[in-house]
This record gives sequence, C-alpha cells and structure tokens, in this order.
Amino acid sequence: MFGIDSSELAVIALVALLVIGPKDLPRVMRMVGGWVARGRAMTRHVRAGFDTMMREAELEEMQKAWAAQNEAIMKATALPDPIGNSMAGIDPASWALPDPMAADVAALPAPAAAETVTPTVVEPVVVEPVIAADAPVKKPRAPRKKKTPAAEA
Repeated sequence: MFGIDSSELAVIALVALLVIGPKDLPRVMRMVGGWVARGRAMTRHVRAGFDTMMREAELEEMQKAWAAQNEAIMKATALPDPIGNSMAGIDPASWALPDPMAADVAALPAPAAAETVTPTVVEPVVVEPVIAADAPVKKPRAPRKKKTPAAEA
C-alpha cells in the first residue's frame, strides 16, 4: 500500500498494542479505519471531478473539430445555410433541376386522378353497466355518537 512490508506492519501492530493497550486498541482501530475510509472517499470524489473535467474538455475539442468538419463539408457541397436560408454564393444553374418549360417535362405522364373516399359512419355502442345479482348490498351505517363524560354518568 504505502511500501509497508509485512514485517514492518507486524512491528507497528506490536508497538500499537504496547502503547495503546489491548482494551482501547479496537476503538482506536475503528477510528483509524474511519479516517482511512474518509480519505479514500475524498480521493474518489476528487478523481471523479477531475475525470469529469477531462471528459468535458475532450467533448469541447471534439465539438470544435466536428463544427470545422461540418463547415468544410457545407462549403464543399455549396448548399445553402439551413438555418439562415442564405442563397449567397450559390449558382442556381449548378442545380440539376428540370426546367418546367422544357419539352421533356411536358412529355411526362399526367398524374392519375385521385380516388374519392367516402367516410364510414361508425355507430356508437352503448355499454350497460353490469351489476352482479349475487352481490349483497350494504346499507350505509349511521355515524356513531361519541360518548361524552357527562352522558356516561
């Protein structure tokens, strides 16, 4: 643990037994164990905070790299900005859209006629509550009167 060998640990235990005494040794050992547990908990807490800070720093770096990559891809594909809808720097002639006035568009088949759909009327269903005939019906009881000390006499 701290570079303590088993023989050194035995010497420390013997000195503690002689100095503290066998009567108080269990209480002292519990107290020392509590200190060690608190020390470990604080170390674990500090380590967890450090790990969280490292993850956040790495995440920020990754987000910056992704933003730079995304910007490079957007510039390479020459697409408009999806948020600002900016059309600056985009040549509409570069888009491969068919011209609506071209003869080949007029040669396309006309869309099929839309079918008319008649709505179906659904009749409401009435559900009657079911009461079991065998179940006993209990009458509500009248509230009991509280006895007062004057009424008891």
